[in-house]
Amino acid sequence: MAAFALSSCGALVDAPSASSAAASEGASGAAAGGPVAISATDSACEVATTDLPGGVTTFSITNGGSQVTEVYVYDGDRIVTEKENIGPGTSYDLTVDLTEGEYQVACKPGMVGEGIRQAIAVTGGSSDLSPAEQQAVDAYRAYVQQQADASVPLVQQLRDAVAAGDRAAAQSLYAPSRLGWESVEPVAESFGDLDPRMDAREADLEPGEQFTGWHRLEKALWTGEDLAAVVPVADQLLLDVQELAQRVPNAAITPVSIGNGAKELLDEVATGKITGEEEAFSHTDLVDVKGNVDGAQEAFEVLTPLVQAADPELVTELTAQFTALQAALVPYADPSAPGGYVSYDTVTEDQRRDLARAVDALSEPLSQLGAAAAGQA
Repeated sequence: MAAFALSSCGALVDAPSASSAAASEGASGAAAGGPVAISATDSACEVATTDLPGGVTTFSITNGGSQVTEVYVYDGDRIVTEKENIGPGTSYDLTVDLTEGEYQVACKPGMVGEGIRQAIAVTGGSSDLSPAEQQAVDAYRAYVQQQADASVPLVQQLRDAVAAGDRAAAQSLYAPSRLGWESVEPVAESFGDLDPRMDAREADLEPGEQFTGWHRLEKALWTGEDLAAVVPVADQLLLDVQELAQRVPNAAITPVSIGNGAKELLDEVATGKITGEEEAFSHTDLVDVKGNVDGAQEAFEVLTPLVQAADPELVTELTAQFTALQAALVPYADPSAPGGYVSYDTVTEDQRRDLARAVDALSEPLSQLGAAAAGQA
């Protein structure tokens, strides 16, 4: 079973274990041509092979630095795949499906900045999907579109409440307006600057970067700021959510990216929500958790027919662990609260640890989903 450890910045990160190493080895060893090593340190990002064949590749990432790091694969400014919160001295296997073209691998020690980048070239590869793969992609795209479309009127209402200076109404709309985003965030991250514009926390910003999006509104709403000053922020957030909905039909989605996205959603729970860092002013973290878990479960369910053929035991385990995690959230449901969950500042440290254990139990098998969807189990 995977475990979590506290990083130097207080976030829960993946800690190594014998079983997780074995699972990673199995996933990477099955990839065509074997895994491609990425050695990340505080000052380097070394990719063992920079000329790759098209198709499914597994990057075997080792963080030899002293800081928590992230590894991204970029196609221009589009994020193809990513892995955040790789703790010092730990390893992680990241499976990705690449077609012919030029890409960049970026390691981000300290999880800040543009990262240390290495160009890679991919030759060959096909974007053609089997009927079963296409069915999974179509079903997931429809889900993402549904969530994005449902977010637009909620953000419109939030914007109107801010513009009217109605703090209570805006506070009640804040968490519900984020739910759709939280369920599809990994896909939305592929849209470049939409993600930081909409969802960056103040602590995430580098000097000179503008604080915008939901969390700028959150701070204003819960610290008593004059709401007139943040009406332009609300206006821009509405435009960004509308743009998100418009861009879903052309989003690059593959079975592997759906599987990786499910794991990224669970990482969001572990690193931002369980710690209480995400919603520092509103304490609506559990609403975000619900969105992340529901989105990850939807990704798993659309991939189940593919994964069942490759690894039926994984399907059984993931089904059980999703059921357990959803059950762990039930005691915190509160229909009278905005978003339907209690304020996170009322959840004790012991209760947070219990939630973390439920996340932990799902985390390791979910990390195998992308590879299994690609038939690499």
